[in-house]
Amino acid sequence: MSVQALPSYWTWLMPFLNWLPKINGRDLRADFIAGLTGAVVVLPQGVAFATIAGMPPQYGLYAGMIPAIVAALFGSSRHLVSGPTTAASVVLFSALSIHAVPGSPDYVTLALTLTFMVGVFELVLGLARMGALVNFISHAVVVGFTAGAAILIAAKQLKYFFGVDMDNGGNLTELLFRFTQHLDGINAYAVLIAVVTLLSGIATKRWLKRVPYMVVAILVGSLLSVGLNAWLGTDITHIATVGALPDSFPPLSAPVLTLENIKMLAPAALAVTLFALTEAVSIGRAMAARGGYNINGNQEFIGQGLSNLAGSFFSGYVSTGSFNRTGVNYESGAKTPMAAVFAGLLLIFVVVLVAPYAAYLPKAAMAGVLFLVAWGLIDWHEIREIISFSTRETVVLAVTFFSALFLDLEFAIFLGVMLSLVLYLEKVSKPRILTRTPDKNLPNHAFSTDPDLPQCQQLRFVGIEGSLFFGSVNHMEEKFGKIRIEHPQQKHLAVICEGINFADLQGSHALYKEAKQRQADGGNLYLINVKEGLWDALEACECFDKEGSRNVFQSKSAAIHAIYQKLDKSLCESCTAHLFKECKV
Repeated sequence: MSVQALPSYWTWLMPFLNWLPKINGRDLRADFIAGLTGAVVVLPQGVAFATIAGMPPQYGLYAGMIPAIVAALFGSSRHLVSGPTTAASVVLFSALSIHAVPGSPDYVTLALTLTFMVGVFELVLGLARMGALVNFISHAVVVGFTAGAAILIAAKQLKYFFGVDMDNGGNLTELLFRFTQHLDGINAYAVLIAVVTLLSGIATKRWLKRVPYMVVAILVGSLLSVGLNAWLGTDITHIATVGALPDSFPPLSAPVLTLENIKMLAPAALAVTLFALTEAVSIGRAMAARGGYNINGNQEFIGQGLSNLAGSFFSGYVSTGSFNRTGVNYESGAKTPMAAVFAGLLLIFVVVLVAPYAAYLPKAAMAGVLFLVAWGLIDWHEIREIISFSTRETVVLAVTFFSALFLDLEFAIFLGVMLSLVLYLEKVSKPRILTRTPDKNLPNHAFSTDPDLPQCQQLRFVGIEGSLFFGSVNHMEEKFGKIRIEHPQQKHLAVICEGINFADLQGSHALYKEAKQRQADGGNLYLINVKEGLWDALEACECFDKEGSRNVFQSKSAAIHAIYQKLDKSLCESCTAHLFKECKV
């Protein structure tokens, strides 16, 4: 049976069937090179992340193997690479260190159990179709978060770029301040390696576009390090390297799901789940925006859930979307999720076969490569476009960007999303309410918003562009009240409703209240071109009874003809505007 003939539920259960058969040889080669680069890059990172998490060093590497493969196969992003991250490692450490000694067997068991629970939560959210949560992460949030995280990535590499002995945790201010205190400890040999790596990467990317510049840069930096050590000796150069790594496949493991562990870890697991999904989806959306495609939030949740479930049985702790590895993957020319699959597979064999040689890989060279990655993650074109397009979006961009620099990354995402929602609600809470006037110079006396056009003395038309809900009711009532005060003779008000998509109970009551007020003043309220969403709301609240329903019209001509019969004809006789066909000439 061909892939095309497979039932749809098979492609839902195995989403990789949607893209795997379409891969050609050129894409496969590009993905292999990107995967190889990613496997090399994760070597020092995995060890560092495991140390931050309080886990044995090899667990950071294991978390970048099977989890990365599963997430790529069952997710929806072409470029997202899952694995251990700085933030996830910090969250894990803070959640578990109060229950067990970091690095101990009990600590590892709790980490595996927590990872399993996080996977279950993520999978349930995905199956419950909660992926729509991704829609609340606006483009400005993605661009600002990406740019801020990119600068933070570079700042965290200052320690290795300059070969200084300092803590590289904390926000940008703390990092820079700490770095200034260690200027006297700069290692000139480490700086030389980092700069040469950086320049060789830039040169390769510019003049040898078909050659994987990151691999070239790492090789150049490593060879330079070996040469300096051979010439001057390690006692003089003091060039820090990744060091020897464990040369074994990820061993099987199992979470311990006792009732006590579940109760103890449930709050932490939920918090880690929300953070990990936000981080993964944000990175996935950032890469999708760069790559010109869309991701499926539900599928991404499922992919992340299965990834952590698998990780808990293959000695991996909590994994999520990795900014470093995803950025490297994208910049290395990855075309499909096979790049992440290759990265996970190659990491297994790299660790087994090449682990002893990692001792020659200088951390300064890795820092130089990550400087390149960080620069590539900043989308200057999108930043300029957002700034020139909208002040609101610029504010969201700036808040998210600076929050990523000076606060926690996950908090930056939440703050950006919350600010986007607040600004959106503030905007939709003030729907445009414009006076509309029939223009005799337009075909069929079409409505115009020209303020200089004459108006009927007794009837005013207004158009509402926006839905009527609890947040916009006050604005509408203020506008209606202002019209009554400034134009008391216009006792009849006709609302053109084609811009109202829906109304809630409070919005429906506001229209009913305005109708009663106008009736008490000797006029009435009329609705024209009512959409189904508004009409259903009016019927549900029984705001417009049989008598009121007579004031609802589905065309302008029918509305004007009916309303004209209710106007005070003595006032019509002195009117010279003659706006309607029914008016006497």
